[in-house]
Amino acid sequence: MSIDKDTARRVAHLARIAVPEDQLDALAGELSGILGFMEQLNEVDVDGVEPMTSVTPMDLKSRPDEITDGGYPERILANAPDAREGFFAVPKVVE
Repeated sequence: MSIDKDTARRVAHLARIAVPEDQLDALAGELSGILGFMEQLNEVDVDGVEPMTSVTPMDLKSRPDEITDGGYPERILANAPDAREGFFAVPKVVE
């Protein structure tokens, strides 16, 4: 698929990019190259290939679910500029 000058002008307008008239041919060529590469990717056989979540195989680290030394809200709330009824109090931001 190739992009012509008018299509490049329209893409630039939709992307809100100011492209001078003398550079539209170069932009059309670059966009055509991108579309050509995407057409190449469509030709790759990916049947049976699992989707990846990362480019490197890795397992998520997990920690044991243990009870820690929590249970001292008074010491934590002592650092708060405003605390009410055992909670941090913050200014209202939604009217």
